[in-house]
Amino acid sequence: MLQALRIPLSESGPMSEKIFLACILFAAVLFTVIFCFLVIPPLIESGDVIGAFAAGFVNPFAAGYSADVFICWFVLAVWVWFEASTQSIKHGWVCLLLGIVPGVAVGFALYLLIRHSQLKARNVKHA
Repeated sequence: MLQALRIPLSESGPMSEKIFLACILFAAVLFTVIFCFLVIPPLIESGDVIGAFAAGFVNPFAAGYSADVFICWFVLAVWVWFEASTQSIKHGWVCLLLGIVPGVAVGFALYLLIRHSQLKARNVKHA
């Protein structure tokens, strides 16, 4: 499959650490820009934060996407809590806040970056 997409396979796998980190950071920044472009102007115009939140439930399709977001945030929260206690990953709470605003895509991406950094630092110390 990866060869069909012309992604080079190496001994270490199809993706380098640098590309992984860049892609995760890009996703967080991209979502933040899209969120700000789509949400901030109408929110400023209306000033109704609760109405903006409730708009995610205007029909069954929107409600389905909103439910997915809430459950994804919950899964992220469980993971952050679990790894805080088992892997001593710190500052996950910041990711949970960013998972609320601007959104789970940013909170999750930031958690992956923080987690990667802390685990890598720990491995370097033990090497």
